[in-house]
Amino acid sequence: MALTWARIAMIPLIVGMFYVPDNWLSPHLKNVMACWLFIFAAITDAFDGYVARRYGMVSRLGEFLDPVADKLMVSAALIVLLALGRVDYFVALVIIGREITVSALREWMAKIGKSSSVAVNSMGKIKTISQMTAIPMLLFHDRLFGVIDLHLIGTLLIYVAAVLTVYSMLIYLKLAWPHLSERG
Repeated sequence: MALTWARIAMIPLIVGMFYVPDNWLSPHLKNVMACWLFIFAAITDAFDGYVARRYGMVSRLGEFLDPVADKLMVSAALIVLLALGRVDYFVALVIIGREITVSALREWMAKIGKSSSVAVNSMGKIKTISQMTAIPMLLFHDRLFGVIDLHLIGTLLIYVAAVLTVYSMLIYLKLAWPHLSERG
């Protein structure tokens, strides 16, 4: 749970990095620091989940807070990337819109006692991995070792993430549809 809170606390650090004046930190250093903060947050997410499951440290608050932290992290990073002109508006809208839709869907399904119908599945995990890989590359923005164009690779991956985002949302909607179309 402490790692989840730490991830949430890192969000303003990642965003704030780009508000530091250029005469204090070069744009390159801001990119590098924001990238590494995001990577560290993503790694703590994976580690936190592993520890919670492995040692039976799952709590209701943790089950609630963990996906919220992920969604906040991704959404905040996408908004920063939008402001910097590094991601397309449509891609950001698709990803953030999906997160809101699926969260609302899960809330509704829990309300009617059918939350297991929209439990996290492997496609949702693959979608998260693709986002958590693309975003640091877009934050880094520069060429790695002066050769590898991480911005281009990150852009391609964020489009893949957007497609996976829509696909995973459709899976959740399909699973929930019988319950949503019932009269109640």
